[in-house]
Amino acid sequence: MVKQKTLTYGQALHDALSCTMRRDKSVIILGCGVTSPSGVLGTIIGFDRRFGPDRVIETPIAENGMTGVAIGAALAGMRPVIIHQRMDFVLMSMDQIVNHAAKWNYMLGGNRPMPLVIRCIVGQGWGQGPQHSQSFQSLFANIPGLKVVMPSNPYDAKGLLIASVYDNNPVIFIEHKMLYNMQSLVPEGHFTVRLGSAHVVRRGRHISVIAVSQLVQEARKAAGILKESYGIDIEIVDPRTIKPFDEPTILRSVKKTGRVLIADVGWKTCGFGAEVAAFCSENAFRELKAPVTRLGFPDCPSPTAQSLEEAYYIDSGRIVDACVKLMYRLS
Repeated sequence: MVKQKTLTYGQALHDALSCTMRRDKSVIILGCGVTSPSGVLGTIIGFDRRFGPDRVIETPIAENGMTGVAIGAALAGMRPVIIHQRMDFVLMSMDQIVNHAAKWNYMLGGNRPMPLVIRCIVGQGWGQGPQHSQSFQSLFANIPGLKVVMPSNPYDAKGLLIASVYDNNPVIFIEHKMLYNMQSLVPEGHFTVRLGSAHVVRRGRHISVIAVSQLVQEARKAAGILKESYGIDIEIVDPRTIKPFDEPTILRSVKKTGRVLIADVGWKTCGFGAEVAAFCSENAFRELKAPVTRLGFPDCPSPTAQSLEEAYYIDSGRIVDACVKLMYRLS
């Protein structure tokens, strides 16, 4: 039997990188603040002392240039993990990510693997506001050659991060700050969760709730309320990876329930929810009992004030309301 221990989401990320760096000297970490005492919210705390400055590399505030360094390291046979403590700063690296990392292996006939992981932190709270709390998973999912990963719990955080490090494609690995203190049992040592595999978190009969990242946990809260108060039995599907997303698992769930709610931690306009909605409409139209419903952020920048955050972001209450309207066809 595999030994397990209770870890927070942040500790699971720490475990994943510690495991890979002990096993494989080609794994290196780069980023601004990677040698700070806080260790990127504790996820790499002490790594600079354990693995040394050749493998834990403090970088200047020069995101585009440093991403280029990481790409060069990947081409040279290393497995770099570059960390951005806020996803907003990844925008400074778009030329390197979109025009180089995503395309090298394609342009060279599949002969140049690009084993690069770009860790990004997203999510509301602490008054982060319009320039420090944005989530761009849909933007990156639109780029051929990139994989996009969004774990919703400690088990997946560890397994998906190890899998991402050993994947030979560039991976945008997106962590939600509201999950960092979540706890669950996680296997000790090396294990992986396959990229592109969804997880049916909860079996249900009436509505398929396709929930992304932190909203998986909000959907789990909503499930109890819906069952007890409204007699609605929802099935929760966690895609785990936004690209590629697990089409067969989602399709099986949708065909079973006939109703779909997609809850995404990003903007509703042109978001991941739109892609899943289109997929469901194209492949399960005859089985749908109601129009596909989406929950996403309104089409405006994310707010700073806590009162506005409460109105802007999605929680279990909004998932409950959306499911009741979907089930009973309320306007």
